[in-house]
Amino acid sequence: MRLPQRTLSALAAVAASAALLAAPPPAAAADTGAGCDPIDPAACLLPFPSDWYTVADGGTATGRRVHMQTTLKNALGIPVSPGEWNRSDGFSPGSPLLLRVPGVDPTRSGAAPITDIGSSLDADAPIVIVDTATGERWPYWAELDANAPDDRKALIVRPAKNFREGHHYAVAFRNLRDASGNLIRPNAAFAKILGADLPSGDPLAKRQRAEKKVLAALQANGVSRDGLYLAWDFTVASRQSLAGPYLHLRDEALRKLGDRSPSFLVTQVTNDVDDKIAREVRGVVWAPSYLDQYGGLPGSSLHRGWDGQPSQLPGNSQAVPFQCEIPKSAFTDPARPALYGHGLLGSEGEVDAGNVKSMAAEHGFMFCATRWIGMSEEDVPNVITALADLTRFRTVADRLQQSLLNFTFLGRAMTRGFAGNKAFQNDAGTSLIDPKAELTYDGNSQGGIMGGALTAVSPDIRRAVLGVPAMNYSTLLNRSADFPEYAQVLDLFYPDKLDQQIGIALIQMLWDRGEANGYAWHMTGDPLPNTPKHRVLMHVAFGDHQVAPVAAEVEARTIGAHIHAPAVRPGRNPDKVPYWGIPTFGSSYDGSAMVVWDSGSPAPPLTNTPPTQGRDPHSDPRNNADARRQKATFLKTGTVVDVCGGGPCVIIP
Repeated sequence: MRLPQRTLSALAAVAASAALLAAPPPAAAADTGAGCDPIDPAACLLPFPSDWYTVADGGTATGRRVHMQTTLKNALGIPVSPGEWNRSDGFSPGSPLLLRVPGVDPTRSGAAPITDIGSSLDADAPIVIVDTATGERWPYWAELDANAPDDRKALIVRPAKNFREGHHYAVAFRNLRDASGNLIRPNAAFAKILGADLPSGDPLAKRQRAEKKVLAALQANGVSRDGLYLAWDFTVASRQSLAGPYLHLRDEALRKLGDRSPSFLVTQVTNDVDDKIAREVRGVVWAPSYLDQYGGLPGSSLHRGWDGQPSQLPGNSQAVPFQCEIPKSAFTDPARPALYGHGLLGSEGEVDAGNVKSMAAEHGFMFCATRWIGMSEEDVPNVITALADLTRFRTVADRLQQSLLNFTFLGRAMTRGFAGNKAFQNDAGTSLIDPKAELTYDGNSQGGIMGGALTAVSPDIRRAVLGVPAMNYSTLLNRSADFPEYAQVLDLFYPDKLDQQIGIALIQMLWDRGEANGYAWHMTGDPLPNTPKHRVLMHVAFGDHQVAPVAAEVEARTIGAHIHAPAVRPGRNPDKVPYWGIPTFGSSYDGSAMVVWDSGSPAPPLTNTPPTQGRDPHSDPRNNADARRQKATFLKTGTVVDVCGGGPCVIIP
């Protein structure tokens, strides 16, 4: 889904304000202020993530707590307030590793590219990421920021599978080379740290003491100091830190609800919509609001109690608008209830799209949708202000958490309340909703991304289809054709491209609380407390311009999904080992799976830039009858059937 036109108007207003208020941005300079890590002086918070920006805390699951003091400043001089980040007991499980290596050539260095993830585990790989508790080497790919000038290019290392929650990792960069093949020596600060013990009064003495533990952990796992350019460590946030706040509010809200349906009001019924849909029903479901404004308007954040957990203001409720599409077949055979998740910055109205109506009519589903508040149509102005001042990004992430509860309450109304309302009954008073069918989920684009989070936390959904999905916006943003409009805001307020990469990594820590990246380890076979196991079917569009398929592959590895094989025709995928690390299946599979649909579009760029060649296949899978048949079978039975005749799944546009 492309960005709404109102985005462009809002951007113009932001640009005008910035032109009036902002002084010309200062030239990029090394930042060695209080709290900054001296081992990479290119910018404060580099390298990132790092335990240098944590402190010991016996009250957390990891024994650490993020403790950033100095962060970024925007073009108006407003610093990012670290308070919300400092609630975490570690960093994002999907965090990119960021550093600045002047003159580095990843290819001459032999760093694993996006096309050869398997080489990241070679014994002599120049970049090593190791789990210090298990000794497991972690797969990744490395890339330079293709959007930045040479003097501000971040070297970005992205995990090919999410880091494990609560685990501690040591990182080594060694034998790095420039374009001429010359060895790159460590900077002066790190070289001094690697040398003789420093006196206690030396500014680097504290850093040297911390570094000794890192070097010892690397040595214990077979990584010596030979050729070392830089090394550090980081801790990944625990399950309690990532999912705990949402689980707290979910469990409290459902405990108060009990076995009842939430309150709801039908506001509009439209009969004989078209040849597929017999009835469209609109209305409002009420859910408890855990936001700090009554009604939870855009810009609100979670209200927290004395214990730091989300807390409901007295009497605060969220009006959850819904729209349901009831197929004509429901008047013969009651329809299966299914939640639908809309795309980028959309609304519940997307449920009347032609492909959704076709899915409902062909396979007997009643789809009901609401808004992903935080990233819905009404949130566009707030999203823009959050990109102008990253402190405000908590308002996006917090409203997304409320949206997960809103979807849950809508699902409860669909299965426990709607059947008793005449809007969902035939003329004889019989329900049009199958009382024996389980609640399922189907969503596309942003609905595929957010649907992963909803699935992981849902006590009611067992099976979900994630259409053109992925996870981890820190990987997706630069690779999406939808992002350039929003990138204008970052360019205005955070003009240094190195700062932008740091900022994107920072907001991912908050985004984890409301998108699939923060819940992926528990999406399928390792469920969260008071939550069942789930199965998901991922439909990926080869060459997608809007949601990068490489990030869907990371999701598949993390959740343990298998991939339909053959995935694509020979020569279509440029990888040395296509879909490395994802097990395959042939004719059918009873479990979570990824199916690639190929419409003939070119393979995506190998850089962190969006596709610009060929047509965008983003909407093709959902508009294909065979793909819908595969989705329907999965939602009804949990089995992924081959609908592609034993070959790759090909769509003729």
